[in-house]
Amino acid sequence: MAPNADRQPRPTRRRLLAAGGAVATGALLGAAGPAAAQSSFDGWFDGVSNYDGVVDRTGQSEVTVEVGVDNGGQPYGFGPPAVRVDPGTTVVWEWTGRGGSHNVVAEDGSFESELSSEEGYTFSHTFESEGTFKYVCVPHESLGMKGAVVVGAGGGGVSEPDYGDWFSDVPNYDETVDERGNSEVTVEVGVDNGGQPYGFGPPAVRIDPGTTVVWEWTGRGGSHNVVAEDGSFESELSSEAGYTFSHTFEEEGVYEYVCVPHESLGMKAAIVVGNVSGGGGDGGDGGEGDGEAAGGGFSIPMPSDFVGWLALLFGAGGGLAVTMVLGAESYAAYREHSKSEQAYVGEQSTEAADTEPVEEIGEEYDPVGTAALVAGYFVLIALLWVFMYFVEFIGGPTITG
Repeated sequence: MAPNADRQPRPTRRRLLAAGGAVATGALLGAAGPAAAQSSFDGWFDGVSNYDGVVDRTGQSEVTVEVGVDNGGQPYGFGPPAVRVDPGTTVVWEWTGRGGSHNVVAEDGSFESELSSEEGYTFSHTFESEGTFKYVCVPHESLGMKGAVVVGAGGGGVSEPDYGDWFSDVPNYDETVDERGNSEVTVEVGVDNGGQPYGFGPPAVRIDPGTTVVWEWTGRGGSHNVVAEDGSFESELSSEAGYTFSHTFEEEGVYEYVCVPHESLGMKAAIVVGNVSGGGGDGGDGGEGDGEAAGGGFSIPMPSDFVGWLALLFGAGGGLAVTMVLGAESYAAYREHSKSEQAYVGEQSTEAADTEPVEEIGEEYDPVGTAALVAGYFVLIALLWVFMYFVEFIGGPTITG
C-alpha cells in the first residue's frame, strides 16, 4: 500500500521503550546485529509531529517512503517516518516536490542521497543487515525531518493480521501501526476517513499485553462512541473535543470495534494485542456472547445499547401501528360484506313489504374501526417525532444514513 502521508499529527508525549533483548548497535556502525534488533529510538522522534509508531512493511521486497510530506503543518517530513522491513528489502525514497530541496542522509553514513526538489525524484538503498537505521534531511533536520528504518524482527515482528473484510469500507485504513513498547497508546476519534470526519486514527494498532489504549475525541463529526464487537469495552456517546475513554488490554487477541452511529460510514477499527496474526473478533477478555453457546438453549437477542433499543422501539411501534390500521380496515370490510349479504337475503324474501324501508341516518358509522384508525395514525406520528428527535440528538449521519 502507498505510504499514508496524511495521517493526523500525534502527541509527542509517548515513549518508545525497549521490548526486550539488546540493541543492535553494531548495525548503526554498518555491521550486522547479532539477532533480532530492537527498535529503540532513544528520543529520536521527539519533535517529529507525524511520527505515529513503526509501520510494519515486512514481507515486501520493496518499500516506498515519501520525502516532503506534512509534518506539523509544514512539508518537512518523511512518510511514514518509521518502517520495519525484512533484511534484503529495498527502500525507495520518492520526492513529492514540496518543501524545497531535501536529501536522505543516514546517521551512520551507510547511505546518502543528493539534494533535490524535483517531484518524482527517487533514491534507493537495500538493507542487508538487521538493525535500526536513523536518517535525516540535513537542511530541515531542525524542523523535525527525521526518519528510521528498522530491519529485521526487532520487538517480535509479525505479519499483518487477517481482518477478513472488516476494513473493506474503511478508506483511512492503511496498515497496522506497531505501537509495541508503549505503555499507553492514543487513538483519535473523529479523524478524516474518505473526506468525512468519521474515522479512528490510526484505525489499526498493535500493542503489547497490559497496554492502555486512550481514545481521544477531536470534536468533529457529531457524537461518537467506541464499542467493542465482543462487548469487552464500550464508551459513552460524546461530541466534546478532548473527551477521553480508556481500556487496558491484558490478553492477546484481535479486538474489533466501531462507532455505532457511524458504522455504516466506515467508522471501524481494531486493536491487535501481542504477536497474533489471525482473524479478528477473538479478543480474550470479551466474555459476553458466550452464554448462549455454552448453554445450548434458545435465547432471544436483546439490544445492548441505546441505538439497539431505539430500533426495537421503532420496530415494535411500527408493527403495532400497521396492525391497528390493517385491523380497522379489515373490520370495516367485514361490516360492509355483512351488510351486503343481509340486503341480498332481504331482496330474496317472499314476504311482501307494505311500506318503504326507513333508511337510518348514520348507520354506516363504525366507532370501533374509526378509533382504531385514529390510534394507528397517532402512533405513526409519534414514531416519526421520536425519530426526528433522535437524528437531532446524534448531530450527524446515523445508521439510517
